Amino acid sequence: MGFLLVFDLTSNQSFMDIRNWLTLLQTNAYCERPDIILVGNKRDLESQRVVSSEEAQKLADELNIPYVETSAATGYKVTDAVEKLLDLVMLRIEQSVDKSQLPIKRSNKRNVGSGKQSGCAC
Repeated sequence: MGFLLVFDLTSNQSFMDIRNWLTLLQTNAYCERPDIILVGNKRDLESQRVVSSEEAQKLADELNIPYVETSAATGYKVTDAVEKLLDLVMLRIEQSVDKSQLPIKRSNKRNVGSGKQSGCAC
């Protein structure tokens, strides 16, 4: 399970609410440790910006989650944020698969013949 935790780079209040949102998210998520990416949106409104990249990155580091800045208006790095989240989710899924329960592929073919090694691994 993964979440984009989005705040507004032009609103100090939304930045201050991140910890509360994170607590709510972790409390109500269907898994113990959901994958989360912190997203600062409205990067295109640089003149109205009140949350610096450094502040946001520092918080992300404290929370041990990745940070990305986006602009929904221009599409800047929106795809990157989603792909980064999907990568985290897929990695978690791969790590949680109990590989000992997977069927073992066995070949019924035997290499009978001249004893020469072929390039085939079967």
